[in-house]
Amino acid sequence: MMDTTERLSITEDLRRLMARYVRYADHQRWQDLADLFTPDGTFTPHKPDGSVWLRMAGREKIAAMVGASGGLGVTLVHHLFSDEIDVDSATTAHGVWAMEDIVTRPADAELSEAIHFRGMHGFGHYHARFVKTDGSWYIAELKQTRLRLDFTD
Repeated sequence: MMDTTERLSITEDLRRLMARYVRYADHQRWQDLADLFTPDGTFTPHKPDGSVWLRMAGREKIAAMVGASGGLGVTLVHHLFSDEIDVDSATTAHGVWAMEDIVTRPADAELSEAIHFRGMHGFGHYHARFVKTDGSWYIAELKQTRLRLDFTD
């Protein structure tokens, strides 16, 4: 049985891991962000209607596809709130974070079918499953659910 100090220590490690995730996203450090995942980790953002927006598997795919949301002149802002972390064992855990993100593209940015907006303001939750390997915690699975997405042209 795990004692309270060990459980709290793991909880803090996971809070810091997710804080790094959003900081790396805001600074467009895509490979650093992808390296927070296990080598076969997955990231699956969903639309507000619950359907899957994208499914990314593996660090290289995550770095490439998440990185496509950034670029020169693009401002990204991510916030995490009110985490619920459950420590399952000394090497596994899962949690949910309320989240908000804002994407702002320059007025002269070229838009495409995949990126059809100048501004986006989203609200929802991250649902994460974590594993500890070789002494470090990693994201094994990250699912982003959306309550709302507002777009501007």
